[in-house]
Amino acid sequence: MRTALLVLALAVTAALVGCTAQASTPPGPVETAQVIMPKSYRFDPVAIQVPAGTTVTWANQDNFTHSVSVTTGGFPLLSLSPGQSGSMTFNDPGEYNYICTYHAQNMKGKVVVVAR
Repeated sequence: MRTALLVLALAVTAALVGCTAQASTPPGPVETAQVIMPKSYRFDPVAIQVPAGTTVTWANQDNFTHSVSVTTGGFPLLSLSPGQSGSMTFNDPGEYNYICTYHAQNMKGKVVVVAR
């Protein structure tokens, strides 16, 4: 009986540790040129990957105005009211972090541009 309880306890502990390890690993970039701002103060997906020369579109599906501001480079600021979309073209390979200037603490994203 004790052996069975010990085995069960070890199995439960291993399962919980496995879940914790998976939750802390951030997902890699998603290959898409579309980012949605759903009703929850976030970008979905958070990180995307596109080939150089791709135009990325952000669509605001939230009830609040959001923006897209790339933190480096000469990109325009997109201010998007509910229901609006806006786009930017990424010509050069690299990583481009962006934020919503209205909700910078919660809304952060990244575009990874790879060579064709």
